[in-house]
Amino acid sequence: MRAVVLNCTLKKSPDQSNTDLLAQVVIDELTEKDVEVTSFRLADHEIPPGVVTDLGGGDEWPNIHRLLLDAEILVFATPTWVGRPSSLAQRALERMDAMISETDDQDRPVAYNRVAGVVVTGNEDGAHHVISEICGGLGDIGYTIPGQAWTYWNRGPGPGPSYSETDEGHEWSENTGRTMAANLHAVALALAERPIPA
Repeated sequence: MRAVVLNCTLKKSPDQSNTDLLAQVVIDELTEKDVEVTSFRLADHEIPPGVVTDLGGGDEWPNIHRLLLDAEILVFATPTWVGRPSSLAQRALERMDAMISETDDQDRPVAYNRVAGVVVTGNEDGAHHVISEICGGLGDIGYTIPGQAWTYWNRGPGPGPSYSETDEGHEWSENTGRTMAANLHAVALALAERPIPA
């Protein structure tokens, strides 16, 4: 089984990404279940705006798209900025919009029988709103969203330290992340055995 992680931090490598740190908890748990995980930090790639799979001219999205289709599990990870998903998270959803009209050999949208979950970080509140936005978009595209297939960390209202700057709340976020990974894996196995019919 394979998984793809889309890290929608605005920070390019090698800058530390708080979103990456929490996503790693989910990655580690999936790896324990023998899932092969490939992770992309979208800020490191040339991904122009658009709603088609391949815009040409150096567009790096087609390679990510190909790996999405090779994977049964998607982990969509984003920071919260001004109470919303990052601009790169929105861009990824816009590029994935093309998957609605791409079909498999049984004429189903290509995201059918794949599962997805969400990781959110931020030093202010808004995580549930961000989870809802991302899950709503992924559901439209065709992904199955298992129950409790998300985790988040935030410091609460107002400015404060980031995930990497405090241990506060880590235990809950990490336990929830491990549950998220287990639920994604379980539902992916179920769909592999009994796929959604055409």
